[in-house]
Amino acid sequence: MSAGLRARGLGLILGLALSLEPVALAQAKRVISVIPSTTEMLFAMGAGDRVIAIGTYDKFPPEAQKLPRVGALVDPNVERILQMRPDLVVVYDTQTELKRRLERANIPYYSYSHQGLGDIFSTIRSLSMRVGVAPAGEALASRLEREIAGIRAKVAGRPRPSTLVVMGREPGSLRNVYASGGVGFLHDMLEAAGGSDSLGDIHRQSVDVSNEMVLARAPEVIIELRYTNEAINAADLDVWNRLPAVPAVRNHRVIVLTGDEFVVPGPRVADAIEKIARAVHPEAFK
Repeated sequence: MSAGLRARGLGLILGLALSLEPVALAQAKRVISVIPSTTEMLFAMGAGDRVIAIGTYDKFPPEAQKLPRVGALVDPNVERILQMRPDLVVVYDTQTELKRRLERANIPYYSYSHQGLGDIFSTIRSLSMRVGVAPAGEALASRLEREIAGIRAKVAGRPRPSTLVVMGREPGSLRNVYASGGVGFLHDMLEAAGGSDSLGDIHRQSVDVSNEMVLARAPEVIIELRYTNEAINAADLDVWNRLPAVPAVRNHRVIVLTGDEFVVPGPRVADAIEKIARAVHPEAFK
C-alpha cells in the first residue's frame, strides 16, 4: 500500500467522532477490542486481564500480543467474535454490520470513534466505567492531562513556528504528500506542542499537499511521521532539498519522528506530544 493510501486511511480513522451506545453497565470481564487505541487504554487502566482478543493492527502493549486476533475495521471475524462469548466488544462506530450481529446475539458493545485530543480522555473515562474500573480510568486520564499541561507550560510564551506535519508520501519523491490539516488529533497534538499548523485554516484531518502549496505555506518546520522502526533513508529525506526556498529546508529543520503513538490516540499521547515539542522547541528541553 502506498504512503498516500495509508495516510488517507489514517485521516479517515482520525476523523471519527466519539459516541457510546446505551448498554447495561454491568462489569465486563470478557472484553474484545478490535481498535489499537482502546486496546492500549484497557491495558493502561489495569483491565488487560479482561481482554480476551484484540484487533489485527494492535501492536501495543507487548503483553497484548499473545492474544487471539479477530480482524479490524473492515474485516472483523464476526463468527470468531461470537464464538468467544465476550460480554463486551469494543467496535468502531462505523462497523454497522458488526454491531447489528452483536445486537442479534445480545452481546453488549462499546461504540468508539475519535476526533480530537480531548476525546482520548473522555474515552478513557467512559470505557473504564463500562468495564468497571472507573477509578483507574480517572487516574489515567488525569495523569495524561497533567503531563500534557506540563508540556504546554514548558513551551508557553515561545514563538510558535509554522509547522507542516507530513503523514505520508511516496518514498524517494515529493509526490502524494499527505499532511495533517487544521482539525483532528494530530493538529491538536501539534498545537499542544507549541507549533502553529501551517495548514490550520484547512478544516480537514488529511490534506493532499502539492509542492506549490508547500512553497506557498513556507513552513519553518517540517515533521515527517514514520510508523515503523525501519532505518531512516537519508537519500529519501534529501528529496526535500528540491524545495530550497522553504524555510524548513533552508534551515535544516526537516525532522523525522518514528512510532505509531503519533497515530494511535491512546495512553502514549503525552509522550508523542513531548517528542513533537522537542522537535519544534528543542531549546525548551535543554
